[in-house]
Amino acid sequence: MTSSDPGISNFLHERIAAGDFPSAVYLIAERGEVALAAALGAAVVEPERIAATLNTSYDLASLTKPLITGLLCARRVETGELALADSVSHYLPELARTDHHAIITVGQLLTHTSGLPAWRPLYILAGGDPSRATSAIANLDLEYEPGSRVVYSDLGFILLGSLLQRLTGRSLVELAQTEIFTPLSLTHTFLNPEQAMHTGIAASETGNAYERETCHSTAAGEYKNWREELIWGQVHDGNAHFLGGVAGHAGLFSTAGETCALARQFLATQTSLLKPTTCELFRTNLTTGLEEARSFGWQLAETKDSAAGLDLPRDSFGHSGFTGTSCWIDPNHERVFILLTNRTHARTLPFANINSVRRQFHSLAVTALT
Repeated sequence: MTSSDPGISNFLHERIAAGDFPSAVYLIAERGEVALAAALGAAVVEPERIAATLNTSYDLASLTKPLITGLLCARRVETGELALADSVSHYLPELARTDHHAIITVGQLLTHTSGLPAWRPLYILAGGDPSRATSAIANLDLEYEPGSRVVYSDLGFILLGSLLQRLTGRSLVELAQTEIFTPLSLTHTFLNPEQAMHTGIAASETGNAYERETCHSTAAGEYKNWREELIWGQVHDGNAHFLGGVAGHAGLFSTAGETCALARQFLATQTSLLKPTTCELFRTNLTTGLEEARSFGWQLAETKDSAAGLDLPRDSFGHSGFTGTSCWIDPNHERVFILLTNRTHARTLPFANINSVRRQFHSLAVTALT
C-alpha cells in the first residue's frame, strides 16, 4: 500500500486551514513506482461536502498543454508530419493574412515565443461562433517580434490544438482517446467529461467572476453568457468552454495516479508512446537568453523563481494549471511530482497564489525520498 508523508500532509493541511484551497491530492513517483500519495480536505464544499480521495478527478486546466497537445505534437514530430521550424500558417491559412503572423513557427507556439498576447476572450472576439476562433486570433496584433521574448500564451496552444485537428481531420477528443488514453488504459482521464459523473470531480468556481473581471480590465466588450452556477464537472476555462469544453490549452480532467501515467510518457526510460530520444526535447532549453527557460511544451526548473523550487535539478520540467494543479518531472532521478488542488472553489477573489506552496511541496518531497 502506498504511504503518505507526515511532513507533506501536515504542510498541506495547514494550507487548507489557511484557505488556500479546500482540497489537495499529492502523488510522488520514483522510477515508475508510486512512493508517496495522499488525499486531503474536501473536493467539494458546497452545495454538499465531499471528501477528496485518490480517485478524485481534477480539472487540470493548463496541464492540458503539455500532457495532451504537447504529447500529440511530439508524436507528429517523430513521424515527420510536423517540424519545429514549420510555419503555422502552412496548416492554418488564416495566419497568412499578415507578414508577422505568417512567420510564426510551430516551435514558437510550443515555447510561448510567438508574439501572441497571453490571453483574449475568444467568446467575445469570435462573436459567439467557435468556428471563428482561429480567425479571431489571427486578427490580433502581435505584441513582440516572434522569437524575441517568452510570453506565456493560451492563444498559442489553442492554435496548436486547431493545427492538430486540421492536420489529422480528427477532434482533440478523438486524438487523445485513440493515441493516449486507450493505449495507456486510462479510465479516469477525460476531455470534456460527462456531467453525470461530476460528483467524482473536484468542484471549481461559482460563476466566472475571475474572467469577468479580466474582461473588464481588457475592455473586451460586453458578454452576456457568463456562467452563474457552480462550475463542477465542466471545464473552468472560459475559452475552452466556448470551444466545446476542450481546446489545445485546457479541458483535461484526471486523477493524480493517471496524471502520473501521462507524465511518465515524457521520461525516456518509461515512455511507451514516444521514442526515448524524443524525450530529450522536454529537458532541453529552447529559449536560451530569454525571460524563461522553455523546452518543448514545458517550463524548465532553471527558470528564475519557477514553481520547481531549488531542490529539483535545473533540467527538470513542469507545468501548472490555473485551477491549482501542477506536475513536475525530474528526468535525472526519474521522479514525478503531482500536486492537485482546487483553489478556485469556495473562495472569494483573489484566488491564492500557490507557487510558494508548490516549491515547499517539492522540497518536502525530495527530503522524504532521500
